[in-house]
Amino acid sequence: MSELVIYHNPRCGKSRTALALLRARGIEPEVIEYLRQPLQRDALRGLLAVLGMPAADLVRRGESVFKEKYRGRAMTEDDWIDAMVTDPILIERPVVVRGDRAVVARPPERVDELFD
Repeated sequence: MSELVIYHNPRCGKSRTALALLRARGIEPEVIEYLRQPLQRDALRGLLAVLGMPAADLVRRGESVFKEKYRGRAMTEDDWIDAMVTDPILIERPVVVRGDRAVVARPPERVDELFD
């Protein structure tokens, strides 16, 4: 496994910028296109633990699938995890993991926090 992993959506400008910033540091991360390789429940739980955030905070509320299926619903932690497994477009991106640390790289320059 690479020293660094990026959960990446190549259609997202911020995700592309974060990847470019890592490569500018001479780092070729493991790139996981999470829309093509959706995270399973346990992997998503592990990612949330490293991020130190509840599942609801990783949800992209501007996505149409959120508005159509989830807006206004009372959701538990497990409900949000199930929603992101079912509809991975809901996962905020990019997420960059280095060892036991991770950031949601919005703005992309947040990747620098992993090197402090």
